[in-house]
Amino acid sequence: MFGITLFVLFVFFILYKLLLIVPMREVNVIERLGKFRTVLQPGFHFLIPFFDRVAYKHEIREQVLDVPPQSCISKDNTQLEVDGLVYLKVMDGKLASYGIL
Repeated sequence: MFGITLFVLFVFFILYKLLLIVPMREVNVIERLGKFRTVLQPGFHFLIPFFDRVAYKHEIREQVLDVPPQSCISKDNTQLEVDGLVYLKVMDGKLASYGIL
């Protein structure tokens, strides 16, 4: 009885690792045995258990980072307070994971 339960759990684990659903607005970078294989777009995908793994997950929506306010002095000796926003959007999952610029 214990062996059957263990076998069923093992089969369930294999099926869980075999199927991958990538949600909308997200891309997944897949590595096979530690090396880059592909970038999966949103949808339903099959992976080879124990060989393929999801290395990175990237949000492809535009993200906003708030830069905190900073005070500075201009050329004409007036004190200014500067703050800003940075907009980020991942265009290529491979370059976002492994690219060095």
